[in-house]
Amino acid sequence: MVTLGFIGEGSNEKTVLESPSFRALLDRMGLNYLPYAIDAKGGGNLLPEYMDDQIIRMREEGATRIIILADQEDSPCITSVKNRIDPTGQHMVVIAVKAIEAWFLADTSAISTYFGMNFSCENPEAIDKPFIFIKEQKLKLTGRGVDRKKQLCSRILASGFSLEAAAAHPNCPSAKYFLDKLTALSSLSSPKGT
Repeated sequence: MVTLGFIGEGSNEKTVLESPSFRALLDRMGLNYLPYAIDAKGGGNLLPEYMDDQIIRMREEGATRIIILADQEDSPCITSVKNRIDPTGQHMVVIAVKAIEAWFLADTSAISTYFGMNFSCENPEAIDKPFIFIKEQKLKLTGRGVDRKKQLCSRILASGFSLEAAAAHPNCPSAKYFLDKLTALSSLSSPKGT
């Protein structure tokens, strides 16, 4: 039986990984998971020497697979970020291109609810700074802004954000990659013949 332990680069990743909608997705997939996600408190802390104690603790609590969710940000490619975080390839590392806020843009329903009007983003992963983009769009479209990433994350989750909706966007392959990896793990967890 697979039991997942999650580490997020920062508070937004942790919040998404602990959100009721994400946990409901894991439940529907029949995946076991630890009841919490770890906030690494920044990409600089996503190095093996900083994560070892946290991973040991999660393994002692029953985690059989560790999933690390991080942002690409200014790194030249996804592979460079994965190699920095997990050079031995022991864990599943998922990189949101450019940042997890691009996934928020990919969920057309949630971002439309958040803005209070129909809104779609053709290429969410092509936006260099998705949080700044959302902040500017919110101000332009509603006359009100958002100051902090954590505030945006809470509001977009309240607007119905789901990984499945982000993964369904034709131009958000990093969200689809994450969903596909979870689906593969789900098939490993299912009893034979079901």
